[in-house]
Amino acid sequence: MVSAWMMLVLGAAPSPSDDDVRLDPASIPKFVTPLVVPPAMPMSGTARLKGGGSADYYQIAVRQISQNILPPSMGLPPTTVWAYGSLADASTFNYPAFTIEARHRRPVRVQWVNQLVDANGHFRPHLFTVDPTLHWANPPGGTTFRDSRPDFSGQATPGPYQGPVPIVTHVHGARTTDDSDGFAEAWFLPDATDIPADFARTGTLYDYFVHEHGFDFEPGTATYNYPNEQRAATLWYHDHTLGMTRLNVYAGPAGFYLIRGGPADLAAGVLPAGPYEIPIAVQDRTFRDDGSLFYPADRAFFEGLSPDKLDIPFIPEDAVGGPSEIPPYWNPEFFGDAMVVNGRTWPSLEVEARRYRFRFLNGCNSRFLILALNDGTTIHQIGNEGGFLEAPVALESLLLAPAERADVIVDFTGVPVGDDVFLLNLAPDEPFGGGVPGIDFAPADPATTGLVMRFHVGPATGDDRTTPPGELKLPRIDYLPAADVVRRLALTEQESETVFVRTKPNGSIVFDPRSDEEFGPEGARLAVIDDEGIAEPLMWDDPITENPAVGATEIWEIHNFTEDAHPIHLHLVAFEVVERETSDGAIRPPEEWERGFKDTVIAYPDEITRIKARFDLAGLYVWHCHIVEHEDQEMMRPYHVGPIPPDLPIR
Repeated sequence: MVSAWMMLVLGAAPSPSDDDVRLDPASIPKFVTPLVVPPAMPMSGTARLKGGGSADYYQIAVRQISQNILPPSMGLPPTTVWAYGSLADASTFNYPAFTIEARHRRPVRVQWVNQLVDANGHFRPHLFTVDPTLHWANPPGGTTFRDSRPDFSGQATPGPYQGPVPIVTHVHGARTTDDSDGFAEAWFLPDATDIPADFARTGTLYDYFVHEHGFDFEPGTATYNYPNEQRAATLWYHDHTLGMTRLNVYAGPAGFYLIRGGPADLAAGVLPAGPYEIPIAVQDRTFRDDGSLFYPADRAFFEGLSPDKLDIPFIPEDAVGGPSEIPPYWNPEFFGDAMVVNGRTWPSLEVEARRYRFRFLNGCNSRFLILALNDGTTIHQIGNEGGFLEAPVALESLLLAPAERADVIVDFTGVPVGDDVFLLNLAPDEPFGGGVPGIDFAPADPATTGLVMRFHVGPATGDDRTTPPGELKLPRIDYLPAADVVRRLALTEQESETVFVRTKPNGSIVFDPRSDEEFGPEGARLAVIDDEGIAEPLMWDDPITENPAVGATEIWEIHNFTEDAHPIHLHLVAFEVVERETSDGAIRPPEEWERGFKDTVIAYPDEITRIKARFDLAGLYVWHCHIVEHEDQEMMRPYHVGPIPPDLPIR
C-alpha cells in the first residue's frame, strides 16, 4: 500500500518535454585516451576470524564521483558515476573499481559501505529513473511492505522513486555462505541524516541474517566473508539490489575479484603477468550532450517512440478486465550506443610485440559481445568463469554473454611494430538469438558499437619467456559425479493480459480494447515444467521450488521458450555445461570454451540447456537471467539448499 509519506519521495511522472538530447556517438573521438588498468584494491588491515585464523580485510564504500569517461578533448564536464573505493584511500574511488586480489584458501572479509550521501550527510537520489511499480526493495514501504510490489490501486500512475538508494554487493562467482552472497533482499540504505522515519533502512534478509548470526553491523554497512576455497578464477563484484540491479550497475559500481594460487593455478612465469596481464571490462553506455550518462526514463524508449506516441494505460490504470500490468519506466532491454572499456570510451592500449593475458568481462546490461581482432590474430582462450579450461582453445572470435568472463592469451609477436590492431564487436545491436554475424544477424554498427578498443604495437622490451598457448598444460579438472536429481525448468516471456493496442499510421501505439494485439513484453519469468510438460511461470515471491539437498549433484534442464538467448547465472555453484538439445531432439555437446566449470551459461531459444552442479553449502541463494533488465522484472528466483528453516522470510 502507498501512504502520504511515500508520496514525498515519488516525483511527478516525466512529461514528453523531458526527452534528453543524446550525444551522437559518432562525435566521440576514438582511440585518443589510454586504457586504464585498474590497480589492486588496498587492504584496510587483517581481521581475526571466529574459531581462529585471519582474513585480508577491506573496507569498500560506494560513493558518487565525477570521472572523465569521454575524452577530455571534447570539452564536456566529467561524467557523474558511482564507484567503489577503499575507505583507506579516497583516491581509489574509480569506475570500474580497483581489483580485489585474493589468494586460494586465504579468506577475505569486506565491510561494504553505502556512502551515497552528499557533503551534508543527506541522501543522494538515484542518477536514473527508479520504477516503483516493480517488485523491488521498496524502502518507503517500511518494514511491513519492503521488498514487495507496491499496491497503487485507485491512484494515478506514480512518479519515479527519488529517495535514498539501497545497495547490496554480490561477488559474482564466489562460493560463500548465504549471509555473504549479496542476496537481493539483503540491501541497506546509507546512514544519511534525512531518511524519513517510516522508511525501512534495511532489507528483509539483511535483518534475518543479522538476527540469525548475531551480527553487529554499523548503520549503512554489511560485512561479508569470502573463504576463497575454489579454483583460481576471474570473478567480479557488482550491486544486486532487488528490482534495481540494472540501474545501480549502470551507474558504475563494479570491479574484478581475482583468485590466484592453489592446485588449479599455474606456476609463476608460465603465463604473462604484471604489466602483461590486464583485466578488461567491456560495457555499453549512452551519453547526453552534457557528458552525463543517459538511461531511458520511460517505456516509450524501448518501443522507439517519444513518450507522447505511446498512449497506453500503465500500472495501476484501468485496462481490459483489470488494471494494466505494464510498468511505466522499466525497459525490457537496453543497448547503449558507445563502447566503454575499463571506464573510458574506445580507449587505446600500447602493447609490446609479445604475448599478453587478457581477462575479459562482458559487463553490459543486455548486450552480447562477439569479440574479434581485425587482423585475424588468434584469440587463445585458456579459462572461463570457473577457472582454466581442459586445454587452450584457438578462436577467431570470442562470444560473451552479459556477466560471462574469458581468460585469453593474445600474441602480438607477429604484428609489425607500429601497426594498430583493433578489437571489434561482431554481435548485434539488438537481442541475441545465436547464429553467425552477417548471415543470421547484422553485426553491430562498424562505426560505433562494432568497435571496442585499439592496440598499438611497439617493440618488445625484453625476452618473452612465457609458454606459447599451444604448448600450455592446464591444471587438471575434477568433474562432478553422476546427478542425483534432474529438474525441468523453463524461461518464458509474458505479454500483457489486459493491455491491447493498435499501431496508427504515424507509428504511435495506442490502447484499443477492441484489438486482439497484446502489448508486450510485460516481463520475463523463470518457470517449472510440470509432469504434463507445461511450463508454469513463477514470480519472485512464489514459494521456493528448487530445494536441493546439501551435497546433492543435480542436472537442471533449462527449456528456453522465448525468442532470444538468455545468460543464466546460478549463485553459489560452479557448474558443468552438459549438453544442449534442439527442438528436433538433436544433442549438441558444450562448446570447447565451455568445458570445465562456469557460473553463467547461454540458454539459446527453442533449445534445452543442461547443466550439472553440486550444492554443497546450506542456505538461501538465487538463480536468474543476467540480462539485468530481465532480472529486475521477475526473471529471478530464490532457491534453498537443505531444509528450509521455518522462520525464513522467503519460503
